[in-house]
Parts: sequence; structure tokens; C-alpha cells
Amino acid sequence: MSKVRHITVRDLEFPMHIGVYHREKGRTQKVRINFDLSVLDTPADDHDLSSVVDYCALVDRIRAHALSRHVHLVETLAEEIAAICLEDARVLKARVRVEKPEAIADAQAAGVEIERERT
Repeated sequence: MSKVRHITVRDLEFPMHIGVYHREKGRTQKVRINFDLSVLDTPADDHDLSSVVDYCALVDRIRAHALSRHVHLVETLAEEIAAICLEDARVLKARVRVEKPEAIADAQAAGVEIERERT
């Protein structure tokens, strides 16, 4: 049985163009992204960032992708984020949550959480 480590990013927030409703078009709204990656636990070289999954580089890619166009559904964004995370062969599984904190007035947030595994 192989060892696994978890890489996590919690409550990454930024405004983007997202939403399927007419009132959501043409404006930005905040999204909150969380991800937990199950990663092969390989030896980490303290002086070599490439020996681990770089969560800062992943965040930069995710943010750039999310900001590149209008996304209609949080489900779509979650799938795309999971696919970006799984591009690194060391990532075995990606659990991704995308929420819109401003979507429902009486709720803290509305969104979706998915889990995808390397096939």
C-alpha cells in the first residue's frame, strides 16, 4: 500500500464572472474555492520545490483559468479545477468545493463539492 499526503487550500476567494441567471451576467461575484488533493507521498527535497506538488502554482493556474471567461455553473468550474489538479501525475484524487457566498441572501454560501480520481 502506498503512502499518501494531502495538499489543501482553504477558502481561496476572488471575484469572477460566474452565474447562469440574467442578474449575474455582466458583473463579478465572489467565489470561494477549497481543494484537497491526495498525493503520492514521495520523499520531499527541502531545497527542491519540484519534489512536491506546488500549491501556489496550482492556485495561480486555477485563478487564471477562472478569470479567463464567464462561467455559467459552479459545477463546470469545479470540474475544470479538478482536471487542472489531476494534470500532475502525483495527484491521485482531487476533492474540490466551489461556492458563491453571495448567491442566496439568507445562506452563507451555495455551491458544489466533487471528488475525482485519476483513471
